[in-house]
Amino acid sequence: MKRIAVLTSGGDAPGMNAAIRAVVRSAIYNGMEVYGIRRGYAGLLSADFVEMDLRTVGDIIHRGGTILRTARSEEFKTPEGMEKALENLKTLGIEGLVVIGGDGSFRGAIELSKRGVATIGIPATIDNDIPFTDYSIGFDTAINTVVEAVNKIRDTATSHERTFIIEVMGRESGHIALYSGLACGAETILVPEIPYTIEDVCEKVVTGLKRGKLHTIIILAEGAGNAFDVGKKIKDITGFETRVTVLGHLQRGGTPTAFDRILASQMGGKAVELLKSGLSNKMVGWVRGELVVTDLEKILTTQKTFNKELFELANILSI
Repeated sequence: MKRIAVLTSGGDAPGMNAAIRAVVRSAIYNGMEVYGIRRGYAGLLSADFVEMDLRTVGDIIHRGGTILRTARSEEFKTPEGMEKALENLKTLGIEGLVVIGGDGSFRGAIELSKRGVATIGIPATIDNDIPFTDYSIGFDTAINTVVEAVNKIRDTATSHERTFIIEVMGRESGHIALYSGLACGAETILVPEIPYTIEDVCEKVVTGLKRGKLHTIIILAEGAGNAFDVGKKIKDITGFETRVTVLGHLQRGGTPTAFDRILASQMGGKAVELLKSGLSNKMVGWVRGELVVTDLEKILTTQKTFNKELFELANILSI
């Protein structure tokens, strides 16, 4: 393996730059040439390649987002698009590819692997919904961003004795809501994985205020309902003033935490090691403090388990 490439695809996540840095420097250390592909698979089709050296990735470990940019590409999913991508890789003599992203990005990696390009995936998504890894790059930073925001909201919630609903990302998974809700001591956490009724939510709000609580913090994953609808129903039933804050893309940005930088660095170095050893169609994960390697196909056919024990603990601690 003499020449490899790296790309970031899908939604950006804090720590992607640390992963890029690790891939580039590990590859150079092992005597490989490295190219960055700008704008993900769209850049692969337009041959938007840039040769990377040690200086290219200097001073980026602390930066959020991705220096390689990211974009969607419907054309890449077509047979014609796939052939164009392969031709561009062949023209440049690229033998291996590191794909940093989520499950959609891994689908493209699998297809390239089937066609003879060695591919290794690195999980990077703030949703943390990739199976066979306890954490994906960006998740720790995202939940810390949420906790910091809730800390500020709590001050005004206490001053005005109001109920606040904070909507966080998670269209199909409630991992951000669960972890941030537990960390900031939210009274209620609403996630797509666990059914709930507005009546139960209101009962908890009323019970808390009756025993002297000055405010109520509700963390809502976007896939668990519309925050404004939930807020209106709570006000209609309880009569309490309710406010909504949608954190949105605030959760994607910011300086990555030390944990995300270390995780990304480990995964990037391991990805190069796997390519060097001749492996392909694999994902680097992190389970119970150790790096693990999993077939990419298994990632797409397995759903990540929601931590119900942690959810129950959050309910117990919020009484």
